[in-house]
Amino acid sequence: KAVVSTQSTGGVSIFDVSHMLQLLIHGADRISFMESLIVADVAGLAPNTGTLSLLTTDQGGIIDDCIVHNTTDGYLNLVCNAGCADKDLAHIMARLEAAKSSGMDVDVEIKPNHSLIAVQGPMMEKVLQSGVKDDLSVLFFNHTALLDVWGIPCRVTRCGYTGEDGVEISVPSDRTVELVEKLMAASDDVKLAGLGARDSLRLEAGLCLYGNDIDETTTPVEGTLMWTVAKRRRAARDFPGGEEVMRRFKAKEGRRRVGLIVEKAPARPHYPILNTAGDVVGEVTSGSPSPCTGKNIAMGYVDLEYTKNGTPLQVQVRKKIFPATKVAMPFVPTQYYVEKK
Repeated sequence: KAVVSTQSTGGVSIFDVSHMLQLLIHGADRISFMESLIVADVAGLAPNTGTLSLLTTDQGGIIDDCIVHNTTDGYLNLVCNAGCADKDLAHIMARLEAAKSSGMDVDVEIKPNHSLIAVQGPMMEKVLQSGVKDDLSVLFFNHTALLDVWGIPCRVTRCGYTGEDGVEISVPSDRTVELVEKLMAASDDVKLAGLGARDSLRLEAGLCLYGNDIDETTTPVEGTLMWTVAKRRRAARDFPGGEEVMRRFKAKEGRRRVGLIVEKAPARPHYPILNTAGDVVGEVTSGSPSPCTGKNIAMGYVDLEYTKNGTPLQVQVRKKIFPATKVAMPFVPTQYYVEKK
């Protein structure tokens, strides 16, 4: 119900994502330091805009996916996954120590005493606008701003990892309940939603869950995430693991992450993917019934020869075999509020 509500014409859902790691990167060399960690063209980000990116190992494996914004407030704003928070922080701090030892002017701050809520759904802008003086119609997808929301100082970023229009609001922790109450009082259509619903939404949008769909054994090539590797960074190969990632990209070999529609039974992580001859050619990494499409959707990895849309496959669900078809993702069209050019 929460998934359908988030996607419906009048729906707005509030997700508590305060467990995410929020970091501020300070200093004159903050951009070059950030580019030593991730695959994005941070230097090329327009003021107060951002992008989804990847922290990579020196072998090109994905340490985590993250979102970075180039603010006009003297710092980069970085949000990383909660499940990787300890690992990410240790990795970033180790690189920070090396950077400072080499003379770089950079520092990393864990954003103190702030929570994070995601407000998602097609009516988000109308609901939030009632508490904001600034015009939200010019806050486009992956743009960010410091705004007073019902008098509460917040960072509002148009994103949310659900495939729907929405924002993530970084709010002082001691005023989070106040903000949520204001949002819910603004419209009867605003509902609280759990992270299970958010997981269904991200799967319908074809978005990866770290630890399931991507990890340090996966490069952006296998994960079909090369779109996150900026053109300048590809040419220079100057991100961690750049040489290996570009070698794999040009070799066109190995496995790839794909979308599947599975007949009759929902597929779950680690279920084998078979070709029509019954040979194992891959493995499911995420899967569930889709509330929006009414179909059993999944993503997983298969050998390169099985990546063409429409390819017939099979999935083993416990001891039974069910037909499946390779399809394009997202499973549900995304509704990002993108600036028209």
